[in-house]
Amino acid sequence: MDVVTTGLGLLLLSVLVVAIVVVVVLSRLFRKVEQGKALIVSKMRKVDVTFTGQVVLPVLHKAEVMDISVKAIEISRTGRDGLICRDNIRADIRISFFIRVNKTVEDVIRVAQAIGTARASDKATMQELFNAKFSEALKTVGKQMDFADLYTKRDELRFKIIEIIGIDLNGYSLEDAAIDYLEQTPVGQLDAGNILDAQGIRKITELTAIENVRTNEFRQNEQKEITRQNVDAREAILELERRQADAEIRQRREVETARAREEAETARVVEEERLRAQSAFLKTEEQLGIQRENQAREVAVAAKNRERVIAVENERIEKDRLLEVIARERETELTRIAADKEVENERRDIAEVVRERIAVDRTVAEQEESIKRLRAVEEAERGRQAIVIAAEAEAQERLVKDIKAAEAAEQAAVHRAAEELTLAEARNKAADLEARSKIRLAEGIRAEAAAAGLAGVAVREKEAEVIEKAGRAEAEATAARLRAEAEGARELALARAAGVGEKLKAEAAGLTEKAAAMAALDEASRTHEEYRLRLEAEKEIRLAGLDAQRQVAEAQAAVLATGLEGADISIVGGESAFFDRIVGAVSMGRAVDGFMENSQTAQALAASWLDGSGSFTDDLTRAVANTSAADVRDLTVSALLAKLMPAGSGQLDALMSKARELGLADLPVGELAGKTAVAGVNGAARD
Repeated sequence: MDVVTTGLGLLLLSVLVVAIVVVVVLSRLFRKVEQGKALIVSKMRKVDVTFTGQVVLPVLHKAEVMDISVKAIEISRTGRDGLICRDNIRADIRISFFIRVNKTVEDVIRVAQAIGTARASDKATMQELFNAKFSEALKTVGKQMDFADLYTKRDELRFKIIEIIGIDLNGYSLEDAAIDYLEQTPVGQLDAGNILDAQGIRKITELTAIENVRTNEFRQNEQKEITRQNVDAREAILELERRQADAEIRQRREVETARAREEAETARVVEEERLRAQSAFLKTEEQLGIQRENQAREVAVAAKNRERVIAVENERIEKDRLLEVIARERETELTRIAADKEVENERRDIAEVVRERIAVDRTVAEQEESIKRLRAVEEAERGRQAIVIAAEAEAQERLVKDIKAAEAAEQAAVHRAAEELTLAEARNKAADLEARSKIRLAEGIRAEAAAAGLAGVAVREKEAEVIEKAGRAEAEATAARLRAEAEGARELALARAAGVGEKLKAEAAGLTEKAAAMAALDEASRTHEEYRLRLEAEKEIRLAGLDAQRQVAEAQAAVLATGLEGADISIVGGESAFFDRIVGAVSMGRAVDGFMENSQTAQALAASWLDGSGSFTDDLTRAVANTSAADVRDLTVSALLAKLMPAGSGQLDALMSKARELGLADLPVGELAGKTAVAGVNGAARD
């Protein structure tokens, strides 16, 4: 068993060793071929060609490597050897042909047998072998094409060369052809004695002459066109410069005109704004003065009211204090009566009969006293009411009289104030201020009158305080008297035993009721007195206000009466509206008179109307002959002036400017006529 195993092991080992040796030998004998090359193995009977690899046995096999990659063969023809074209123009050309050995066993063996493996891959050998054939093909194709076609039809040139040469070149194949350089051969290198070169020279000279002539023509046309365009451009530039100069001159003229117009308008607006500002300033000063006077008056009135309120509060506090004293004394008296009541209870049985008699007498006396007191109270109440009614009637009568008198005085003051305004209208603003100073004076007078009224109120308040104090003193005296009577009655009751206690208790109850009645009567009296004082104060204040208004109206009436004392007019309307209209009309008349006196343009314009040589109504009738009454009424002053005077007149422009300055340009003629009529009344009054 061991022998068999050992034998098998040795056999396997021997086989393995042999296999390894065979593999090593084969790996050493196997030859691989690179890409682009072919391995040619010459064996005993045949030749093998492989492009990948094969086992080559030493001595028995001959192995050769052939390069079958693409090779470039360059063919150049220049100068006298240049390519002759169909038009006999010689061209310098350089073309590269790309050839290789066909990758087939037959072609590789053919090339190897014809040239040899070493020379088959040599570039010089290939140049020697194919130069003549490629040159012949190049000449053949070049003679078939004109020189210009060589540039425009290069692909055709290449295809024709490949077509003539063919693809199969005895084992080689033409892959492609590329033209590297193509240019006309310089004329200086051509042979004038060669018929073909002579024809080519003539052709070149002819074509170049024609092209030179055309080139020169184009150049001359270029110069002419450039010159013409320069002339046109210069003419256009000069024309544009002339237009620009005209536009600049026209623009400067318009700018200067607009600037002058704007400066004039600006000056006018500045003056108008200055006038408006001055008017606003004067009006503001007037309002401030009025407000200061009103404030001073309100402060004075408030001070008087404060003093009155303080006095009333002091009296109220004093009265409350006295009421508290009376209440404390009453509590003390009630306490004492309660103590006496305890003493009298012990004697009740003894004084029962006496108490009943005293009670009957007391009841009779109380009824009598009640009747007397009620009669006196009713008489006093009737007298008080009669006095109050009479006082109210008298106060109402005085109030009505004072109101009517104040209204009449106000109308008179309105006329006097109008007179003052009329006298001051020569200087419009000064007159306005003077009128306002009169108003302030009237307000001062009103304040003085109000102060006098407040003084009367204060006097009446003092009188009321005296009356109130007298009432309190009387109440205190009555209370003291009643307390004394109660004390005497209590002592009498003590002397009369048990009946005195009942009497004192009954009288104490009567005293309590009487004190309550007195307190209620005092409150009603105080309320009535306060109401009376308020009524008197309000009446005095109303009378003072009406008196001040009356004085203002008297001042205005005096002014208006003085200004209109020579006028024959009818007055329709009342109160302040009429005065305001009269003052406005007078102011307008004064403004028109001042304008006519101070404006030379207006005097020159209205000279014929003022000296009587012309008629304003006739001129106005001619101007508005074709205009209806409604159109005349709605016609503005500016439109009327435009109708009366020719357009473009300097006087018209000056008069229009003055009318706008006075605010009359947009005023209807009808309204101006009404105001002019009032102004005429004013002039008649002044005459």
